[in-house]
Amino acid sequence: MQIRQSTADDAPAIHAVHTAAFRVHNPDVTGEMPEAKLVTELTADGDLLPALSLVALRDGEVIGHACSSPGRLDDDPDSAIGFGPLGVLPDHHRGGTGSALVHATIGAANALGYGLIVLLGDPGYYSRFGFVLAEKLGVTPPVPEWAPHFQALPLAAYHPGNRGAFRYAAAFDRL
Repeated sequence: MQIRQSTADDAPAIHAVHTAAFRVHNPDVTGEMPEAKLVTELTADGDLLPALSLVALRDGEVIGHACSSPGRLDDDPDSAIGFGPLGVLPDHHRGGTGSALVHATIGAANALGYGLIVLLGDPGYYSRFGFVLAEKLGVTPPVPEWAPHFQALPLAAYHPGNRGAFRYAAAFDRL
């Protein structure tokens, strides 16, 4: 498997990955999957961080995608990023693709000097990478009901002042 930054040419494959990956969990959803639409809108808004939009390839085929977008932690627009969506083609689930994309994202975000990665996801999955419930770090979700699944990972540039209400990029509000 190879992991690299996505390019504009990857957009159709990325859309297909998120559509297939999330359709497995939501077979009753008709039309475009919200996660696929989110990536399209983050890109259109200029909020998909290029260095943190990563594709996993196997034999030249895009089989997974992970992306991040700017986040706002109270009045601080620079220390935290929102991670997701993360999608892997169903035929490649449980093969390490998702884990590789998460590890690559963490490494790249660390190298770029971010202090915190925030996400909404399954604590059983993301805790293996060091994510904790965000409330333990004083970070609150945009929607209070998300708290049991709202997680954060402190990076090397993290400091205890990185706390407060988290806001995702505008495309998340349009879901």
